[in-house]
Formats: sequence, C-alpha cells, structure tokens
Amino acid sequence: MRRVVRLALLVCLVATSAFIAGFGLFADHIGHLSAPRDIDDADGIIVLTGGQSRIDAAVSLLKAGKGKRLLISGVNPVARADDLRIATGSEAELFDCCVDIDHAALDTIGNAEESAKWVQANAYSSIILVTNNYHMPRSLLEMQRLLPDSKVYPYPVVNTPLDNGAWLAKPDALRVLATEYTKYVGALVREVIPLPRNTGVSTHAKLTKATVHHD
Repeated sequence: MRRVVRLALLVCLVATSAFIAGFGLFADHIGHLSAPRDIDDADGIIVLTGGQSRIDAAVSLLKAGKGKRLLISGVNPVARADDLRIATGSEAELFDCCVDIDHAALDTIGNAEESAKWVQANAYSSIILVTNNYHMPRSLLEMQRLLPDSKVYPYPVVNTPLDNGAWLAKPDALRVLATEYTKYVGALVREVIPLPRNTGVSTHAKLTKATVHHD
C-alpha cells in the first residue's frame, strides 16, 4: 500500500513539475511573439474577436491587400456591421465588398468551426489569423485541426509587452497567461484523447455579409 501511495505521489510531483515548467516555456514563447513587419499575402484574413486592437489590425491588413476578404469571428449578436465599421474608421464600401461577420462562434473552438466553414465556402487555401499574442498558440492549434490542408499565417497582436520576463511582474498578465496555458494544455489533450464537448457555436446565429448603411 505504501508503495502505491509513494508511486502516486511521485506521479503527481512529476506531473506538477512538468506543468510548471511547461508554463514557463509557454509564457516565454508568448513574450517573444510580435506582429511580423511583413507577412505573405493570403486568400483570406480571419480575426477572432476579443479586443478592438485585433479588429483594427485585421482591417489594416485587408486595406493593405493582404487578403481578398475578412472574416470577423465571434461578434456579439447585438453588434451591427455599422458599429464595427465606425469603430475601425473604415469606409462603407470596404465592409460592403469584403467583410463577413460571424455571430455564431461562442469560444475559440467555435471560432475555428465557423472559420473552417468560411474558408471552405470560399475555396481558400491560405489565411492570415489575427488574435492576441497570448491567444495565438491555442487558436492556431484549433484552426489547424480543422484546416490541415490550409496555410495559416499567424499575426499576433501585442497590447502589453511581455518579453524579458516582464509577465512575472504583472499580476494581470500572469493570470491571463496561466488561464490561457491551462486551456492550451486542454486543447493538446484533445489532440490525443478525443473528449466529448459541446460545440462552441450558437444555433441561433449565423455568418452574414457585412452590409452597412450609407450616409
């Protein structure tokens, strides 16, 4: 019995040590992520909502001709295309021609599911993925799971610099990183063990073309 207890304690100790070490590597990796100065052109651009800076960056890429169309995924159902356009300072013509809005995605898995539908519907083979730096590893994992044959170019948005271990002195950043790391580990586990879960998509919303009102 003692041997079993000791073995269980050893396994717990090793697992805890591996988790902590993995977190350190994860945080260091996030700290070194930054938006590329130049990024390859792609068929489409996808931005996952979660902050205005993400959408601003994605719209800038669209204006620069880095993609043919932009999908804004995970938009609050009450938000209108006009609201998003005004917030980004964009012309109505840009949203009318080249922006699609996903109101259905409820989380990162839902983002990937709705994004995959959009990519396949448009017969795209490459996309630029825009989200915050700390969110990028898990977003890439979920996206590549559903789009294994597509090229996905990451475009991480950095709101708070976390390089050189700066995250250690920022409690809020540390909390966000710890939460995101835990979710990332969960996503990795699902790669090995297909665990059942509810879809991350609302059944009451759908993808729409951004049609705005012209003044």
